[in-house]
Amino acid sequence: METIVTNLVKIHNAETGEVIERQMTKDELVQWQLDQEKEKERLEAIAIADAKKAAAEAKLAALGLTADDLKALGLG
Repeated sequence: METIVTNLVKIHNAETGEVIERQMTKDELVQWQLDQEKEKERLEAIAIADAKKAAAEAKLAALGLTADDLKALGLG
């Protein structure tokens, strides 16, 4: 699914119910782009860690061991 990016900011005033919609300022846009890149890097790091964990568990399974077995041996 493709994300459509609009450079709009909505500001909701809870007291009056007023909603203001405006274009992002240059600084807001730059910060938003930095935040998006940071989030992408964070998600990639999680995916790599998950893949490493799955590979380690597969190696243990090939040896007939589980993560709990390693903990019982004081190795986990």
